[in-house]
Formats: sequence, C-alpha cells, structure tokens
Amino acid sequence: MHRRHFLGTMIAAAGAGAAPAARAQPGFPSRPIRMLVGFAPGGATDVAFRVLAQNAAAILKQPVVVENKPGAGMVIPAQMMQTTAPDGYTIAQIAVSVFRTPYLVKTAWDPLKDLRYIIGLAAYPFGLVVPASSPIKTVADYIAYAKANPGTMTYGTPGTLSSPHLTMEDLAFQAGVKFNHVPYKGGAEALAALLGGHIMSLADGPSWAQYVESGQLRLLATGGETRSARFSAAPTLKELGYDIVQNAPFGLAAPRDTDPGVVRILHDAFKQSMDMDNYRAALKQYDLEPAYLSSEQFTRFAADTMQKEKLLIDRIGLRRL
Repeated sequence: MHRRHFLGTMIAAAGAGAAPAARAQPGFPSRPIRMLVGFAPGGATDVAFRVLAQNAAAILKQPVVVENKPGAGMVIPAQMMQTTAPDGYTIAQIAVSVFRTPYLVKTAWDPLKDLRYIIGLAAYPFGLVVPASSPIKTVADYIAYAKANPGTMTYGTPGTLSSPHLTMEDLAFQAGVKFNHVPYKGGAEALAALLGGHIMSLADGPSWAQYVESGQLRLLATGGETRSARFSAAPTLKELGYDIVQNAPFGLAAPRDTDPGVVRILHDAFKQSMDMDNYRAALKQYDLEPAYLSSEQFTRFAADTMQKEKLLIDRIGLRRL
C-alpha cells in the first residue's frame, strides 16, 4: 500500500499544473524541443536517447534537449504529457510500464486516449545478473537459493512496477518462490548497488553488458524470444521452462491534441535519426535492438500491450484497480 501511494503521489506531482490549449505555430520547429526520458542519466537507454537527440537536432535545425525524469515506474514523462501544451515542443519517452499503470494506480488519464504516439524506437533485453564471485551459477541455483532462504534473495531494478520488476515477480510466481525487490531510480543506480555489494542480483536492461563481458558480472538468463546474439551462452527464461518473454520496447509520444502535421515532422526526423550509424552503434553497445514502429503501428502496439499487461498483472496477483 505504501509503494502504491508513493507512486501515485509522484505521478500526480509530476503532472501538476494546467495545460494550455495550444497548437504548434507555422514553421515548426522554431525553438528547442524537450525530450523527457524516464530513465536516470548514465543508463543504457539514456545514452541511446542522447545520441538520438543529437541526430534529430541536426535534422530539425533546433536543439533537442534530453531531460531525465526517473522514478515512479518510468511513467512520469507520459503523465507530464497530460499537462503539457500540445505544440510538439515537449515530447516523452514511453516505456512499457505506461501501459500497465491504469491497472495499478488510480490515474486521471488513459494511455490509449490521452497520448499521440510518434514513433517506436528500440527494445532492450531483460537480463538477470549476479557478481562473478557469487556461488550462484545458473537460474536453477538462483531459484534453489530463494527456496531455501525465502525473501532473502535481493534483486535490484530501475523502479517499482518497471518491466524488470514485473518480470521477476512473474518468475517468482512461476517458480513458487519469494524474492526481495530493491527498487532504484534507474538502471545506473541499481547497477552501482550490485557492483558495490549492496544487493545480490540485478534485473534490468543491458546496463550490465560491459560488466558481463569484462568478467565482473555473470549473466544467468535473458528474457527474449531467442538468445541474445551478443550473449549467446546465456539461456532465455523461456527455454528454461518459464512462460516469460520480456524485451520492453520503447518510443516517443506527444500530448493527445498535438497537430498531426507536427507529429509527422517529428516522426520523420526521428526515423532518419534511427537510421544513422552512431545511433545503431549506441544501441549495439548496450545490446539494445532497433524496433521501429510508425505512428500508426505504435498506436496499435499500445492497445495490444495494454491487454497483455492486464493479463500478466492478473496472473501474478498485482491488480489494484
């Protein structure tokens, strides 16, 4: 109850204010664009967004400024779209967690009705990692430890109700064990906690990639439909017998009443930006995968994902509303 109240408070605070009813002026864009990102600075997603913003700025001939809004399950950027002028000058990263929010906390907005979807960008692979010095070598070891020591296996995530959090709760449910969730404001902070010995494991996107390659961390499993090309030695949760596939796609959206012409300009600029070598290199560095969706495709994806998230939340018993 405390976490749910805390999340609802943060979301409400982030969206405080009144949205002016405005349309974009001719000649869009004529001033800098704010890009709100739900991840903390320094994480894999943040790095990719900064490269994307740099590319888009060159195309749009205006600065694209990344503003980090971490916490609250990465839904603060979407919430802020409800009180932002629909002129295209403030846009938001949309994480999968946005589509589960209405089932978990009381909100005054609907992800399907109150956002204008611009473009789908990429997906990041879920991974469960432990320190290389850990006696836990496999997911079977991980589950065995949790069974023998209920509630003591700690795992960090980028936040409560984030995709890694729900994935781990689903794993615990299917394995019949209990883990101890330790939420952080972002992947970089959670990673630092693992490297510092404050938690026993980390469930997150690919912030762990370079540390696995350097031998500091051990990757127990990934969450894709198939094995990661970069980390092919690690099995997927699905092949280990768990009905779990998690790759957490993300993209960009604007306030609901944004002019469709402005949305097209933004879509086209970011699509060009996605195709640039430096952006693809940034994705590859963290094992992120390009996952382009047009505005129409992203809108359909939102509707489909809301249904899937509802089923997942009901299955693991987290439904609040």
